[in-house]
Amino acid sequence: MPLDLSIPALRARYLDGSLSPTQLVELLHEQMLAEDAALDRHVWIRRLTLDEMRAHAAALNGRDPKSLPLYGIPFAIKDNIDLAGIPTTVACPAFAYTPEVSATVVQRLMAAGAIPVGKSNLDQFATGLVGVRSPYGVCHNALNPDYVSGGSSAGSAVAVARGLASFSLGTDTAGSGRVPAMFNNLVGLKPTCGRIPATGVVPACRSIDAVSVFALTAADAAAVLGAAQGEDPLDAYSRNLPPYGHNFGAASSFRFGVPRLADLEFHGNPDGPALFAQAVAHLQALGGTSVEVDLSPFCAVATLLYEGPWVAERYQAIRPFIEAQPEALHPVTRVIIEKGVQISAPDTFAAMYRLKELERQTRPVWDGIDCLVTPTASTIYTQCRPTRFG
Repeated sequence: MPLDLSIPALRARYLDGSLSPTQLVELLHEQMLAEDAALDRHVWIRRLTLDEMRAHAAALNGRDPKSLPLYGIPFAIKDNIDLAGIPTTVACPAFAYTPEVSATVVQRLMAAGAIPVGKSNLDQFATGLVGVRSPYGVCHNALNPDYVSGGSSAGSAVAVARGLASFSLGTDTAGSGRVPAMFNNLVGLKPTCGRIPATGVVPACRSIDAVSVFALTAADAAAVLGAAQGEDPLDAYSRNLPPYGHNFGAASSFRFGVPRLADLEFHGNPDGPALFAQAVAHLQALGGTSVEVDLSPFCAVATLLYEGPWVAERYQAIRPFIEAQPEALHPVTRVIIEKGVQISAPDTFAAMYRLKELERQTRPVWDGIDCLVTPTASTIYTQCRPTRFG
């Protein structure tokens, strides 16, 4: 029977003495070996050895499980986030370096009792939503290996979905956390930018990057966020923000925005409309009232992100490296990032002005709703052709 890695289940076993952190990592090690033997999904770039995991588990010896919110909870780390003593590659071997200090978010989670188990695969330089642009292998979907896993935080999602970690860290600039969460049946949390500091994270678009969380439940994701969030003086973009405050319980009433039918696009996925309708009905059953929202200005913002000057930030993030060794990049990644050098300063300011206009257009929407509900992605694909996702 698979080990229940949800945070409440593990905490209960630690508290009743039926499991220790050392026993847990030994069980996980066996499960990882079994996964590799059955089908190597290319989840990891650098999985921790059993001895390395035992060393992290041993650091909890003598600690009261009640004293640490994430005591003995195993987690995976996207390989653009530093773990001391383990190479950070960003899925580019020529770029790799070995940090002496872990990223701030990793330090905070380990201080809360969490145990790292490996560095997970990703679309190179966190550029992509598919999970296939890595020299360390194509990361296969946890539910069906014929499908893409989603990216860029591919391995982080699959590790949790396959029962190899309780939660994982990813990054999310334009969907890199939420899309693989959807494709692998997980909760994907993208916090407000700056809520979790990015010190020790290789940037993609530094001004809008967010460290994200993959978890089995929303409650587990909230527990991880609670341990990870908060300002870091080493990260100029980090900030202290008030906690999330709405309780969507049975006794609550809330208003949620839904796109107009004209704004919903499922790209040939026949299951998409019914699945989205089910989600809306579920929120209504919880006490929510749906409010139709014109999504077109939001879509215009998305177009700016994907087609506008923010790609120049990706170039700036690795500028010395790409200028010295452009051939070291994955061909698709190189084409995307090299476009950044063609963007002019006037183009950048024009896009910033346009973004501000769109922000003003969308601001009144938030006065009438508590949240906006949209499909995470319109469909899913196999590695060769479009297909159903139901």
